Amino acid sequence: MATQLTSLAASAGAGLTSALAIALLSITLYVIAVVASFAVLCIKEFAERAPDRPPLIGTVLRQLKNFDRLFDEHVTYAQANRTSRLVYPGHCELQTADPAVVEHVLKTSFSKYSKGNFNNTIMKDLFGDGIFATDGDMWRHQRKLASYEFSTKVLRDFSSDVFRRNAAKLAEKISCAEANRISINIQDFLMRATMDSIFKVGFGFELNTLSGSDESSIQFSKAFDEANSLVYYRYVDILWKLKRYLNIGSEAKLKKNIKIIDSFVMKLIHQKREQMKIGRDYKTKEDILSRFVLASEQDPGTINDRYLRDIVLNFLIAGKDTTGNTLTWFFYLLCKNPIVQDKVALEIREFVDWSKEDSTIESFTRRLDEGAISKMHYLHATISETLRLYPAVPVDGKMADEDDVLPNGYRVLKGDGINYMIYAMGRMAYLWGEDAQEFRPERWLVNGVYQQESPFKFVSFNAGPRICLGKEFAYRQMKIMAATLIYFFRFRLEDESKEPIYKTMFTLHIDNGLHLFASPREISP
Repeated sequence: MATQLTSLAASAGAGLTSALAIALLSITLYVIAVVASFAVLCIKEFAERAPDRPPLIGTVLRQLKNFDRLFDEHVTYAQANRTSRLVYPGHCELQTADPAVVEHVLKTSFSKYSKGNFNNTIMKDLFGDGIFATDGDMWRHQRKLASYEFSTKVLRDFSSDVFRRNAAKLAEKISCAEANRISINIQDFLMRATMDSIFKVGFGFELNTLSGSDESSIQFSKAFDEANSLVYYRYVDILWKLKRYLNIGSEAKLKKNIKIIDSFVMKLIHQKREQMKIGRDYKTKEDILSRFVLASEQDPGTINDRYLRDIVLNFLIAGKDTTGNTLTWFFYLLCKNPIVQDKVALEIREFVDWSKEDSTIESFTRRLDEGAISKMHYLHATISETLRLYPAVPVDGKMADEDDVLPNGYRVLKGDGINYMIYAMGRMAYLWGEDAQEFRPERWLVNGVYQQESPFKFVSFNAGPRICLGKEFAYRQMKIMAATLIYFFRFRLEDESKEPIYKTMFTLHIDNGLHLFASPREISP
């Protein structure tokens, strides 16, 4: 018996060793294949130096080396060449800061470019088939339903009420910190407030993350932010697919975060279906998710819960991250430019009829109606100037579905990626003048009236057929929150000597937040 057991154990051990050897060999061959194909393409591209192709400035390894300061690396590219090229495994990625090229890709030749398989594969685990990560019929379907919702007066009025309530809650939190003479992480507060807003307006749920009473939503928000960063790292990690297969390193962390995200969102979708089924919520048709749930009843095969999950996460990054991050940079710039901060405060006082006798912050926010905020041209210009220097989405891109020639004469090959460097474009003297690096809201004003720039030069809200549906929605939320906080408080940095550092991800997030002190602002009767 002992001999038989020993023999069986030896066989099992040999089988395990053999399986492990095969696995290691497969992994080794995969790595060799990826590296070899990358090396062959590099040799080919660097040897050819085709004059009708954009200047070749390096490979993905250059971006990996400079990943922590990637968007400033883009500034270096744009200063040297308006359009340039990097070699990636299997294809080239063009980088441009040329508005004519941006217009060509996003509008004139829109049909020739899509998100492409390269981008879709990287983004799919987090964003799935949502509006920002997909093309074709799925994109058109989501945009059609969402555009109808954004165009309704009902949503505009409802969202403004939500923004005002959350602005008042945020001001109360800051007032409490100010009374206790403690600093605040304004980015954390703003991200919670904007998350509460998008979940109420977009999905019909009251989260209360700003109050800190909803632990599950706070965990979800942290998981979503980390997943955002980890997925973006895939753009420079040529072995990420192998790491995902082995469930190691950054991919193991991502998997854990996505599990938290999926659990939270699926629970909300099920709650929404039940809510709509029994008709308990009379506002059920006022939010975007409800409209998609209704559509799913007509086409359950296509619009299933997984598809709804993707829609929720795509609208979340649009409604939470973009506005929360922009407002964070806005307050940083106001702290660095106190004269601008005072000018914004003066404009708010001019157009909001309110006095101390009204006593409450809520009574002030009620006066921030469409008529009042539409007159605040300087505030609008200050937010736009923030977006010029610190765009919510610092870079975006498409892929060529066929060969093409750009307006500058450079040839694009089918399968090329083309990235418009939004962060870098805002810093180019050839686009904004010699003071491009300066924060100057007045550049947006003519005789005190705000003037739009071409969306192909100021690409913070994208352009062409895919221009952001929520642009006015975002400006309204940012103006209401900014006006409320600036009216009641004066802000200064906790550490004047410390410059904020962004975290490289899909949205321009300040690493470790922005810590400020607030003090009461003198309010004239």
